[in-house]
Amino acid sequence: MEATKLPLTKWFQAFYLVGDAKTGISSLSLMRKLGVNYRTAWLLHNKIMQAMSEREKSYVLRGKVQLDDAYLGGEHNGGKPGRGSENKVPIVAAVSLDEAGHPIHMKVAKVETFSFAAIADWAQDTLARGCEVISDGLACFRAVAEVGCIHQPVIVNGRHPKDLPDFRWINTVISNLKTSFSGMFHALKFDKYADRYLGAFCYRFNRRFRMNASSTAMQATSASRNVTIFRNA
Repeated sequence: MEATKLPLTKWFQAFYLVGDAKTGISSLSLMRKLGVNYRTAWLLHNKIMQAMSEREKSYVLRGKVQLDDAYLGGEHNGGKPGRGSENKVPIVAAVSLDEAGHPIHMKVAKVETFSFAAIADWAQDTLARGCEVISDGLACFRAVAEVGCIHQPVIVNGRHPKDLPDFRWINTVISNLKTSFSGMFHALKFDKYADRYLGAFCYRFNRRFRMNASSTAMQATSASRNVTIFRNA
C-alpha cells in the first residue's frame, strides 16, 4: 500500500469485498463495485490475494488429516483436453479435523507432479510431525511418513465418494473449490496464478467463522509486506 495513488477508501472497500466473498470474487466484479478500470481492479485483487496466500503459508495441519489429489483448470482454445491440457494443474488438498470429525483448517497447493519427492516436499511444509494422515492408495502419498506422519491409506476400489466416510470432508472442500473456480473465474490461467487463488480460498475457509476479522487481518498483512505482482501485457 506504500506510495499508492489509489484512495485508501478504495483499498479498504476492496479488502472487505475480497475477504467477505465466500466463494471468491472476480476482478471484473471488483471493477464494477469499486468504480475503477479493469487493470486497477486486477492489481488490487491480486495484491490482496497474494497477501492472503502468504499469510496461510505459516500454518501447518495437526491431528487427524484427510488428504487427496485433484486437477484444476480447463483446456485453452485449441489446446489439449483432459489431463494433458496445458492449463490443468495437479493439486494436493488436505483438511484437519477436530475430535468430533468436523473440519478445522485446510491447505491446498499446486504441485509439479504426483511424485514421492513432490509430496514429501509438500508434507514437510504443510503437516506437523505425528499427525495422522488418511488418504487413498495413491503411491506418492506414502511420502508423508518420511516427515514423521502416521499414514493410513484406504483402498477405494472405484467406490463412490458418498460411500467413503473417511474422505467426506476432503471431497466436500475439493468439490466446493472446483465449483467456486468454475463459476467465478472463467479466464483464470491456472498454470500461472493457481497458488494465489488457492491461498485466498484457504484463507477464507480457515476464517469462515470469523469473517468480520478477516479484512482487518488482510490490511495488516498487506501493509507489512511489499507484495510484488507480475502481469503479462
